[in-house]
Amino acid sequence: MFTLIKDIEIYAPEYRGKKSVLICNDKIVEVSDKKEYNLENLKVIDGNGKKLVPGIIDQHIHITGGGGEGSFKTRVPEVALSSLIKGGVTTVVGLLGTDSTTRCVENLVAKAKGLKEEGINCYCLTGAYAYPTPNITGSIKRDITFINEIIGVKIAYSDHRSSAITVDELAKIVAEARVGGMLSGKAGYVTMHMGDGNSSLKPIYEIMEKYDIPINHFRPTHVGRNERLFKDAMEFNRRGGYIDITAGDEGKFSKVTNLFVRLKEENCNLHKVTLSSDGNGSWSLYDDEGKVVKIGAASCDTVYKQIVDMVKTKVFTFEEALKFGTTNVSKALCIDKNYGKIEEGYYADLLIIDKDYIIDSVIMNGKLMMADKRVLKRGTFEDI
Repeated sequence: MFTLIKDIEIYAPEYRGKKSVLICNDKIVEVSDKKEYNLENLKVIDGNGKKLVPGIIDQHIHITGGGGEGSFKTRVPEVALSSLIKGGVTTVVGLLGTDSTTRCVENLVAKAKGLKEEGINCYCLTGAYAYPTPNITGSIKRDITFINEIIGVKIAYSDHRSSAITVDELAKIVAEARVGGMLSGKAGYVTMHMGDGNSSLKPIYEIMEKYDIPINHFRPTHVGRNERLFKDAMEFNRRGGYIDITAGDEGKFSKVTNLFVRLKEENCNLHKVTLSSDGNGSWSLYDDEGKVVKIGAASCDTVYKQIVDMVKTKVFTFEEALKFGTTNVSKALCIDKNYGKIEEGYYADLLIIDKDYIIDSVIMNGKLMMADKRVLKRGTFEDI
């Protein structure tokens, strides 16, 4: 099956001008100036007046649902395939959150496999907020090594909902993830959900010095929560670490776009800054006694929306902003040889964008999932 997207402006994410892209089954086979191909069963998409960009890689979505912090009725349902398609997400990393009591890693992996069957690229993380770390095989290392979908581990730190792990316990988690990644050829990283607590990122440096664990295995996320944490995150980034900013989370002190302005002004390494949505996870507000007073679920479309906002406010060019949801993420996840670019040999995960930066069409693994702003493929039970 061949598909030709012709006469379209390509952001790969680097701008490559107006070209045509030929797709065979699930991969890009040619990016060229050619407009005509003598091929049987060729589907042609006219890209005139539109842009072609890589699909969004969102490394932080609660695919089995987050929440539950305000009793059973606040458990967020599993993510729907159409929600991911509408957000331009073509590759997703699923993870657990506060609740690893009524939810489990087995359920997470099963959902990841189901999403893959429905057409989207999907990975996941073992672990959750809890310690000892919940897993399937008996250890973090074995989960990462033997379960295809699992590429790292999730923990919570400096947060009132975490399990108050010690520095040495954190070191053991990171060491297991690192070795599991080495054995399986995966990233083997630790997503650190960062809360509002006082510890911030200081324990990471102690672990690096004491145990010689490289900085790239620590991946702090939600680093825009407060001023102190964001300053620490910028220093962590300048030392060589990846930092992840939650798109659409305006935080308590700054808009996300303004955080990126500061990253530019303070000479941070923008190649090691990523965006994620925390999609389908819960956001919650607490009173002075720690009780939930308001709770809701985050959208899965905020990464692309944040990219567009940074372009429209002229913080970055389109090709610069795209990297925070494409190539930067694929490199961080060690999947950059197959995902995140419009290049020959890469999987055909693509977004067609109109002149107003609105997503017109979504292609996942060469299959058209949305066209003319209408979702064509829905999850197995979405229409029931």
